[in-house]
Amino acid sequence: MYYSMQTFLVAGISRSGAAAAEFLIKRHARAVYLYDDIPDDGVRNNIARLTELGCRALSKDELAARADECDVLVLSPGIPIDQALPVLFRKKRKAIVGETELAAREMRCPIIAVTGTNGKTTTVSMIEHVLDRCHKRAVACGNVGRPMLDCLEELGEDGIAVAEISSFQLETLASLRPHVAVFLNIAEDHLNRHYTMENYIYLKQRLMKNCAESEYVVLNHDDAIVRTFAEKTRAQIVWFSTEERVNGAYIQDGAIWWREEKIASLADLPLEGKHNEANALAAVCACALMGINGAYIAAALKTFHGIRHRLQKLGEVDGVTFLDDSKATNVDAAIKAVESVKGESVILLGGKDKGYSYAPLFAAIKHSGVVHAVLCGENAFRLLDAAVKEGFTQVTLCRPFDLAVRVAFLTAQRGQNVLLSPASASYDAFKSYEERGERFAAVMEELKKEREVLAAEGEGANEPDEQS
Repeated sequence: MYYSMQTFLVAGISRSGAAAAEFLIKRHARAVYLYDDIPDDGVRNNIARLTELGCRALSKDELAARADECDVLVLSPGIPIDQALPVLFRKKRKAIVGETELAAREMRCPIIAVTGTNGKTTTVSMIEHVLDRCHKRAVACGNVGRPMLDCLEELGEDGIAVAEISSFQLETLASLRPHVAVFLNIAEDHLNRHYTMENYIYLKQRLMKNCAESEYVVLNHDDAIVRTFAEKTRAQIVWFSTEERVNGAYIQDGAIWWREEKIASLADLPLEGKHNEANALAAVCACALMGINGAYIAAALKTFHGIRHRLQKLGEVDGVTFLDDSKATNVDAAIKAVESVKGESVILLGGKDKGYSYAPLFAAIKHSGVVHAVLCGENAFRLLDAAVKEGFTQVTLCRPFDLAVRVAFLTAQRGQNVLLSPASASYDAFKSYEERGERFAAVMEELKKEREVLAAEGEGANEPDEQS
């Protein structure tokens, strides 16, 4: 791409869009225009900073006219490819790329790319942790951590980019050629954007379309859909499985194995749950294929304690444990949570609907330790309908979010959990699942302080009055 001879329109000025605009300015693009129709404080700050660097912000009224002038649209992952602006560019036969695509064209170091419906962030973080402990210059980037463009100079030619790649990014990604492409699982998600599972699966497969015979594709043998991907690549196939011995990483006799080598006992790993066993197997494959010794992989895995907002224990209030699983933004992730959590729980469900069925969730809840469900958010009535049809009637419908957390706490008994595992996106009320998880933690702290005040007042009431 000949930056200095082309004019760019960057649409969506959050993290990735801001990184793309700054990169284009540094590459002396002829002109860089900025547009965002949801200008929150973060976006406004980014636009102000980028304007000082030489970009120009556009109003909605200017957009159509300037689009004619632009050669390339740089589209934020948050903007669907079928929205009016990218459709306009496509009709005019103009290029549409994303920040990840710009990075893929520039990056010179090896890339480990991870995709799938669930477990991406945990697996990417696990791989980065192992490589870092083995003194490799690895950086988690892409859909987690930092935009890939921000990492170019730091990684150089000798680093290792560990990239989480979402289906949203894959809509505008054509040049990525990972040395190791990891596919974790496929379940219903984002159907409100991709419309059908066929479209969603097609997008996921695009991650490996550039992989040649010298690269590796790591596939989950336990996932029927992912297993079919082996027929669609020229790369070398490496499997992982929690169910059977495969050519790759597997579980045998209570331990993780890499081919013929025992790596680590499951009992030594801090993370619990079968889904985390699968994540660890995928990480073992990726790290082993990058030449990391099995003993070093084992030592690093034993010190990995997970990521924030994924079954994270926040604390206790009056004997009730608060678990933040805000990252469970779809049904499959929430099912894995209720299957993994020990003891009884009051679950907090709901948010922005993604267009899939909630029946499997309540079918799983009926056979789990969940004793009650508090439903909130935009999709609360769809959740309620699914619960009733599945015969799970221990539910409370409650809005807004803060009140729902309080109701869940008051419903829970001492020794039980309040589990935030929404099975929904956060965008009905929050900017991200991180913000939702932070608010959950904040309400827990408010409850803790309120209980402390009540306890102090109760103690004071039992003290004798002072004599004058």
